[in-house]
Amino acid sequence: MAPPRFATDIVTFHHPGFWGLESADALRDWAVRNPGRFWERVMDTLAEAGVTGLELTFAPGDIDSALRAFGAAPSFRRALRSRGLRVVSAFVAGGDAPDWRHGGNLPAIVADAERRAAFLAEVGAEFLVTGLPMRTTFGTRPPFFVDAAYMSRMADIAHVVGEAVAAHGVKLVLHTESNSTLWYERDIDLFMALTDPRYVWLCPDSCHIALGGGDPVAVARRHSRRIALAHWKDAVKPIDVELTIDETVFAQQQPYMTELGTGIVDWPGWAEAMSRTPGAGVVLIELDEAADPLAALRAGVAVARAARE
Repeated sequence: MAPPRFATDIVTFHHPGFWGLESADALRDWAVRNPGRFWERVMDTLAEAGVTGLELTFAPGDIDSALRAFGAAPSFRRALRSRGLRVVSAFVAGGDAPDWRHGGNLPAIVADAERRAAFLAEVGAEFLVTGLPMRTTFGTRPPFFVDAAYMSRMADIAHVVGEAVAAHGVKLVLHTESNSTLWYERDIDLFMALTDPRYVWLCPDSCHIALGGGDPVAVARRHSRRIALAHWKDAVKPIDVELTIDETVFAQQQPYMTELGTGIVDWPGWAEAMSRTPGAGVVLIELDEAADPLAALRAGVAVARAARE
């Protein structure tokens, strides 16, 4: 296999302890006041770790933060290039964009995606990563079913958004988030069957698929031609309780996640499956809020390299 570009999501750098701060809120507030200092340290750490690609995410590692720090996309691109870095993708967090569940939001959804895609094109990136809406807590009434009618509506939206961002040279890539409506193997198969492969791509997350009791390697093999990018992340075990799906759900999921090589994901199998995809050139290691990003990234790269041998 040709050597890949190693990348990471900027959420890797969201641990307040790395910044000498007490909480996530404190980090967000500090980063708003000091966007330049935030990005300088992130870029320096990435370069030191030998990780040359990055995925923008929610604040403080988002597009708006980069614009506050550098003024414009070309300036951000030059700062990255001076360290041998580049943006690979940007992730659209659910609370940071118009809700796909409300059909009347389509013009706002498209406008938001086009704004992000225009920025990505300017910095030389090609993937806009998003997810489908979250499920509701099991037992909620009236019940919310992820059925064919629901998935058809999501496919219709994805087609419009995918066509809009394609005009900027950007691919729309759907992420398999835990407790979302694109989580279980069946969800992924159904959505992929309903969407046009020329406009809608897949970003399987090895951890999240495993948390739903699925087989990440099997998913990757089934949908290999649709995978433009993937998140390499490990899981402790499938989520074995019904979580309350509200603003705390991401914190509830956290104990089930772990650093690469310390969980249940079949890394040699995953690496082999990834080698057969259009996204084979990038290994995006995801390490949510690493207390020591440099050490965690180096360890993750070592696991990924070993899996590819």
